[in-house]
Amino acid sequence: MEQGKDDVRFGFTTGSCAAAAAKAATYALLTGREKREITIETPRGIPYHAKLVEISREETKVRCAVIKDGGSDPDVTTGCHVFAEVTFAAKKSCEGNAKAGLDLKKEDAMPETSGMDPWVEIDGGIGVGRVTLPGLDQPVGNAAINHVPREMITKEVKEVCEVCDYHGGIRVVISVPEGEELAAKTFNPRLGIVGGISILGTSGIVEPMSTKALLDTINVELRQKKALGLKKVAVSPGNYGLDFMKKNYDYDLDKSVKCSNFIGDTIDAARELGFSGLLLTGHIGKLIKVSGGMMNTHSKEGDCRMELLAAAGLKAGCSADAARAILEGSVTEEGIRILLEEGKLEAAMDYVCERVLFFLRKRAGEELKVECMIYANQYGLLAKSDGAEAMLRELKEA
Repeated sequence: MEQGKDDVRFGFTTGSCAAAAAKAATYALLTGREKREITIETPRGIPYHAKLVEISREETKVRCAVIKDGGSDPDVTTGCHVFAEVTFAAKKSCEGNAKAGLDLKKEDAMPETSGMDPWVEIDGGIGVGRVTLPGLDQPVGNAAINHVPREMITKEVKEVCEVCDYHGGIRVVISVPEGEELAAKTFNPRLGIVGGISILGTSGIVEPMSTKALLDTINVELRQKKALGLKKVAVSPGNYGLDFMKKNYDYDLDKSVKCSNFIGDTIDAARELGFSGLLLTGHIGKLIKVSGGMMNTHSKEGDCRMELLAAAGLKAGCSADAARAILEGSVTEEGIRILLEEGKLEAAMDYVCERVLFFLRKRAGEELKVECMIYANQYGLLAKSDGAEAMLRELKEA
């Protein structure tokens, strides 16, 4: 495993595991010999030295497995088995035999391939999800094996074919026995990927605490909503916001996008994808930060919740004692209670919403209309922009 800064280990993606298993299986199929370790080159340029934990062989079929290791930042797929089953394929199997699941004997495939370049067919088996909704990396009906892993598998398999002077077809089926159970812990059910996990990775490696992975997920969800024909999109930092919308407005949670702390990046992506409207619904603990211009609400980026809430209270006319009490508190819901007792909650929240909208709309520009709703778990809806409910009605009808 490659070492990073301060001995933080890189992991390797399910795509890298699939490519390594496919390479080892192809080698065993074409040579009759087994490799217990095999090396592939990831798109990032970091070699992956994979250990094969399971190898099973038949005359025209080989199945190999690699265990996924997420390094220092493991995800739910760490520890799962990624299998590649390799068989011979004829050219016509792209439309015929492959769909029927038929295998070919080596002697049937090789005589017709003299002088041809090897080709590779890729599909998903047990535990690998299948795409049912548009807007993802793969079209509807395909196995959820993204294009970079497909390219990696093809490259590694062809490399073995060329070394072995084999010019026929190779069919690769990737499976993950634990995949269907693991998929329930991923975004796949929300994305319309059924039956298992996705085989992913653009660099081939897993970088610890990767912000990119979270942003990629947000972008995937936004692209999918766009592909489904939605012109406007509902966004919330977390599940509390999504639950609030369902409970109070009967809005379908599956039509919303969870943006985590990346409010500014989500607005950027929505604008670039051509959405005309965005409704942000969030807890006061997150959105109070936006009222101070923070577009990434993670605590490591700063924590000015109570200061901003106290300032809003003073703006609304609350007493100095109340403002001090808010500053001495640690959670925004307590600050909301103090403002309510002062009789200044509505005025303070209207001011907060006004400031939130100012920064959201400044980030969005003229082409993306932004509306906002702010709530608290105990106190419900605190404030909303003038056009928020109208946009929500449009989203419900879409």
